[in-house]
Amino acid sequence: MFLQAIILGIVQGLTEFLPISSSAHLLLVPYFFNWQDPGLGFDVALHWGTLLAVILVFWKDYWRYTKAFFRTLYKKDSWTDHDSRLAWFLILASIPGAIFGLLFEKQAETVFRDPLVTVFTLAGFGLVLWLVDKKASHEEKLEGLTWLKALGIGVSQALAVIPGVSRSGATITAGLLTKLDREAATKFSFLLSGPIIFGAGLVALRHVGHIDAVLIVGLVSAFVSGIAAIKFLLKYVSTHSFDLFVWYRYILAFIVLLVIMFH
Repeated sequence: MFLQAIILGIVQGLTEFLPISSSAHLLLVPYFFNWQDPGLGFDVALHWGTLLAVILVFWKDYWRYTKAFFRTLYKKDSWTDHDSRLAWFLILASIPGAIFGLLFEKQAETVFRDPLVTVFTLAGFGLVLWLVDKKASHEEKLEGLTWLKALGIGVSQALAVIPGVSRSGATITAGLLTKLDREAATKFSFLLSGPIIFGAGLVALRHVGHIDAVLIVGLVSAFVSGIAAIKFLLKYVSTHSFDLFVWYRYILAFIVLLVIMFH
């Protein structure tokens, strides 16, 4: 059980931030190895591990934006400040995902977990990422974000309730559509993951019974691998396209389809 917790933790940490869908992998890995479902409580622990990872890597940014947010409440001219605007953009972009998560919670745990659905979302959204990455101008930094662009990225994040879409993949793709360069789109995606993972984690806490060693092992594994994934992707996209992850999605979708056909 500990080995299973370590593997699933590593899978969660890596795939939460790489544009290859964590929900798809957490669904498919136990499916491939015929593992018993560890339960929603374990899933919650994994997500808290990735939350701690993104907070550790970006704590300076979150602290700066938090201070800037409170400045806007009592200082009118602070709205022109980049940090203040970005703080509100993160709040605005988190709203669609929260609404969709609550509305489609039951479907996410039943209908959307069909492996065949995952095949189509892995391949389909992989194609969208590839097309957008090739056609996007990659010319703006985070300073180029507007209210409308941030909301658009937030709406794309809401689609990640379906396994195979990938929260990071959807938000990075939407960020590229708004003309952000790869690094800026990736960083905003990571920053946006904090509020949505925190909110989902709070809602799902009711599924956590008692905290045992297996949950802790999974959390730590997700935490460590999450930090590695964040740092890797930020460095990787500074000099590379997203082709590697697109091909990975195609290959995984093909493998899943073969398993479904011959299982």
